[in-house]
Amino acid sequence: MLLIPAIDLKDGKCVRLKQGDMNDSTTFGEDPAAMARRWLDAGARRLHLVDLNGAFAGKPVNEGAIKAIVKAVGDEIPVQLGGGIRDLDTIERYLDDGLSYVIIGTAAVKNPGFLRDACTAFGGHIMVGLDARDGKVATDGWSKLTGHEVVDLAKKFEDYGVEGIIYTDIGRDGMLSGINIDATVKLAQALSIPVIASGGLSNLADIEALCAVENEGVQGVICGRAIYTGDLDFAAGQRRADELNGA
Repeated sequence: MLLIPAIDLKDGKCVRLKQGDMNDSTTFGEDPAAMARRWLDAGARRLHLVDLNGAFAGKPVNEGAIKAIVKAVGDEIPVQLGGGIRDLDTIERYLDDGLSYVIIGTAAVKNPGFLRDACTAFGGHIMVGLDARDGKVATDGWSKLTGHEVVDLAKKFEDYGVEGIIYTDIGRDGMLSGINIDATVKLAQALSIPVIASGGLSNLADIEALCAVENEGVQGVICGRAIYTGDLDFAAGQRRADELNGA
């Protein structure tokens, strides 16, 4: 079970939002590269970056901070990024910058042809972020709820060749209210590609619950607010996950 620290970037700083609200943000660091090293030193095996400004603008905004993070961790661990990725040129540039995976969210739902083209051109590097409330997919920084069922869309994207799905329960994100285990497992069971859980991780109990369903296809979990507030000790959490999985 991978515990993946999230570094959410807004105006070049590390922040956390509550339920995706850009007006409800807390700044946890002024130096994203230093934050990346902090999590690397704590035992992180992958980093999850979000260009929050980019997600709302529909184009990269925090590319300077992203490059600094990639430079800070070098090739020690993979780095994945979502937010504002809407065209193949952006994907190519980010991969050239040293990112391992790019995460396509809104554009995957609104323009499936773009996702298919991305998987063809950059096989092995494309993931999809599916954000949902009550099983329905949301887009545009969670501001618009669609009629699409999460499982149906995920199956279609799996056929395109995506590497994995990052599934966020937006009703829980940033709220420290616990992972939606049932919905995450339901999605993972419907797919053969890995699912990464996101939204609401709060403590060791959540990690233990996720480890119990890892064999259903849940590869990891995005760690956000809890590791910044101290509700969860990241290093202790990864050690516990390793113990449970016999690593």
